[in-house]
Amino acid sequence: MPMSTTSTMPDLIQQLNELLNQEKWTRATLNNYTVGNFTELDDIIEQMQQNDLEEEARALCEEHLQHTKNSIIALYIAGVLDTSRQSVNDTNLVMLTQIFLDNHKWTIVEFLCNRILEFGENRTALRILAEVYHDENQTEKLHQTWERLILIDYEEADIVRRLAELKEEAGDLEQATSYYKKALHRYITKKNFSNVKDIWHRLVVLSPNETEFFYHAETKIARQISTDRAIQLLEDLYPPMKESGDWPRAIELLKRVLGYDPKNHWARKEIIHCFEEHYSDHSNLTEYIRISNLHQSWRPVHEAIADFEKHIAFDTGNFVFHRSWGIGRIREIKGDDITIDFAKKRGHRMSLKMAVNALDVLPKEHIWVLRAVWKRDKLKNLVKKNPVWALKTVIRSLGNAADIKRIKAELVPSILSPGEWTSWSTKAREELRTNPDFGMLPDKADHFTVRDQPVSFEEKTYNKFKGDKTFFDRVRTLEEFLAYVDEEGAEGLDSEFFREMFDYFAATIRSSGSSNEYSISSLIVLTDLVTKYPFLQQDLELDFLSAYEQIENVEEVFSRIESTGLKKRFLGHLRAVDNNWAEVYAKLLPYYLSREVLLELERHGKRSIVLDFFSRVFENYRSMRETFVWLVRHCGDDPWFEEMGVTQEKILLSMIHLYDLTFRDIDNRKEVSLNRKINKQIHSFLFRDKRLSRFIDESDEESVSRIFTLIADVKDLDPKINIDLKQRVLNRFPDFHFYGEGEIDQAATRKVLYCTVAMHEAKKAEYNHLQQVEVPQNSKEIEVARSYGDLKENAEYKAAMERQDSLNNRAARLKSELEQAREIDPAEVKNDEISVGTHVRLRDLLEDTELEYTILGPWESDPNRNVISYLSPLGNRLLRSKAGDELDFEINERRYHLRVESIEVSDQL
Repeated sequence: MPMSTTSTMPDLIQQLNELLNQEKWTRATLNNYTVGNFTELDDIIEQMQQNDLEEEARALCEEHLQHTKNSIIALYIAGVLDTSRQSVNDTNLVMLTQIFLDNHKWTIVEFLCNRILEFGENRTALRILAEVYHDENQTEKLHQTWERLILIDYEEADIVRRLAELKEEAGDLEQATSYYKKALHRYITKKNFSNVKDIWHRLVVLSPNETEFFYHAETKIARQISTDRAIQLLEDLYPPMKESGDWPRAIELLKRVLGYDPKNHWARKEIIHCFEEHYSDHSNLTEYIRISNLHQSWRPVHEAIADFEKHIAFDTGNFVFHRSWGIGRIREIKGDDITIDFAKKRGHRMSLKMAVNALDVLPKEHIWVLRAVWKRDKLKNLVKKNPVWALKTVIRSLGNAADIKRIKAELVPSILSPGEWTSWSTKAREELRTNPDFGMLPDKADHFTVRDQPVSFEEKTYNKFKGDKTFFDRVRTLEEFLAYVDEEGAEGLDSEFFREMFDYFAATIRSSGSSNEYSISSLIVLTDLVTKYPFLQQDLELDFLSAYEQIENVEEVFSRIESTGLKKRFLGHLRAVDNNWAEVYAKLLPYYLSREVLLELERHGKRSIVLDFFSRVFENYRSMRETFVWLVRHCGDDPWFEEMGVTQEKILLSMIHLYDLTFRDIDNRKEVSLNRKINKQIHSFLFRDKRLSRFIDESDEESVSRIFTLIADVKDLDPKINIDLKQRVLNRFPDFHFYGEGEIDQAATRKVLYCTVAMHEAKKAEYNHLQQVEVPQNSKEIEVARSYGDLKENAEYKAAMERQDSLNNRAARLKSELEQAREIDPAEVKNDEISVGTHVRLRDLLEDTELEYTILGPWESDPNRNVISYLSPLGNRLLRSKAGDELDFEINERRYHLRVESIEVSDQL
């Protein structure tokens, strides 16, 4: 069987052919085969690989198998070459293994299975290997193989259960519990209630306190099997709670039973018993059970429970909250009379009925209580020192469900300042993401809860996945989980939660009649997963070519994929199946702007396609503005534009034109977010990167003139930038004439608000006070008012909302003005003409009187002190006048005839 090690490449294939024919004509019996024979075949495979002959060797073996389907040599060589390419196709090696398995050649079967497993976990190989170890009574190896098998075979439940039983017998209760949990989930999926019930009972014995796990499983049972079965298992979980006197958990469990079946007499009877035991020390227990009608079957059970729990919460020493008087403490309860001490209303008395409707009972750990009874510094120090405690306290205070926005509202500014919140919240977010004590609401991915038992990263990720609002949010969540798997190893894929996420994308593929952005994205996600972890394949058909051919409009589908990573992977798969990939790339480039793609087209001799793309974008730069700006910013220094005859001047002219167009579209409220983004990119390119300045320094006067003709049309250009550019031009060309120079145009300054340093600081302080004090305080008032209920008749709520609108409008206006504000620099103010920051003396030639004005901004304007705004009609008309000038004009039908006597820099700057 050995082949010559000095053979040339064609000789190696010829020798393999002869070896196959030799086997064909002098076929040895299976009994003559040993592991050594396969080791020799491995040497042949290695020679083929060293000489890049894998494809030729594989094709030869496949051809041979057409005539001799049981050829051991052909099956082995083709099979190893397949699996070494990370191909999912393991047919040849599995068939070969089955041949030896049928003939009880256990040693060879074990060798072949391990050979398959060298290239990755394989459920068929592991099952056969387990069969070998079982027949040979190799118990330790059998159990090790089972443990590997259940990691990749998500449908296998019986072996998982058997491993759990073995671990329990060995005294490893922690591992036994883990296996029982896994088996339970798999039997639920199989709807095998008999086994579900058996394992549930074992887990009740082994880990009765893991209620979070039981409730998750119970919800799954109710959904996939039936609610009656879920109730039955909850009833089996109840006795240990009752026996241990764990009344809060027992009450929660019975509420879940009544949630499924409100008329369940057993659960109603038991919950009354639990209430009696839990509140046995309460002086009014019997009376509250009576008035809530818990014993009366005619009253809906959930109403009765809610009524009872409202009443029972009122007890001496408990804290309460009133919408007007704030936090108080119950001093005493006598019959139907309650006495409460509020901070500003001590000894206040009210009836129990009124108290139930007007007060909220708060636990002593409630954040409102802590704010009322603790000193601020003490609470602040604890919050900053222990973010986990603070998060748990706030979340529990808000009904054990809160998002970051609500958490912030409770802490800022009453405990933390906005600046302190910024640094504190970074740590808090990380704790919420990684700490197992925090979970997420299944239907609201941004709302956090405090768990009674720690939550695994897998379950937390799954809850986020379920709560995600869009398909592509779920893709991102799965990618976060896979990043975790890369750190933890492939064992992380063993999670039942991962399988449910995997199945979501598989179902998306199966349920889609035609290829759309969701089905094609799901196909890419799962194909990449299966390529990395072939054991995930199972019976799933993942054929990108078939799906791609079903896409009616590739550009439309591609543009709707909301993931840059998925778009990149789409292009990779496309290239592998479409011979015209380069032409398709050119169509898709506007939706996936990538220099890497352009260079790849060049590397494969597709320069003409790249140039056509650049030409198309340049010719349509107005409608393809985002693509054009990207090309200019990322490829402007490459030879592509130059090769097309597009000069730097043409690029700058187009960018300036787009700069003006985006300003206009923003003013017209047209695609504001996109145009604002493009506008900022153009601004950075032209001014921050000094492209325009360098062009002025290096170009001739005619080119600069063409540029400034277009710049003059940009009405929203920052005047300071305009002045700087003009000065730069005049430094090079002293006699340069600017188009439209000399005309007074108020619009030139409409986007700039000049002000003094002092007024700028005052306005910033006013804005900060609005944002940090007044708005948050009013938000709290809204929350308090909302808690009173009946918003239509709630005067406090309406008043708070009206004030909120007023505050928000003030803040928005101030923010807009501050964004436009520019401080007047006294060093730049000259006395050769009237400008912002000057003090001017005038002679009224009509009245023969002297007038004095200080020209400042609208914030400083005070006509009583002769301070006028440069934006006012009179101020704007005086601008640019020089000493000795006579002015004759009308404003609002009033004639002015003035002479400028003197100009000086104002002392108010």
